[in-house]
Amino acid sequence: VLVSGPVRIEMPDGGVVESDRFMVAICTCRRSEAYPLCDTSHRRCRRTGKRAGAEGSRKAMANPAAAATTSDPAATTP
Repeated sequence: VLVSGPVRIEMPDGGVVESDRFMVAICTCRRSEAYPLCDTSHRRCRRTGKRAGAEGSRKAMANPAAAATTSDPAATTP
C-alpha cells in the first residue's frame, strides 16, 4: 500500500515508526524485515496453495480465448 509521506505509524506495542520520504510503501504481507514498511520481501517468497494460481489467472485474463477452454462439461453452455 502506497501512502504520501511523511508518515508516522504507531504500532500496537506502543512503538513508533516514522518516515520522511515523499512516498512510503506500507507492508501488508508481514514478510518485511522493516515491518511495517515494505522492503519487497513478498517478491522473494514463492506462493503455494490455492493462491498460487493467481498469476495464471492474470495471464488467462489477458487471453480470454485460452481461459474459456475447459474439460468440465458442467462449465460449458449447450
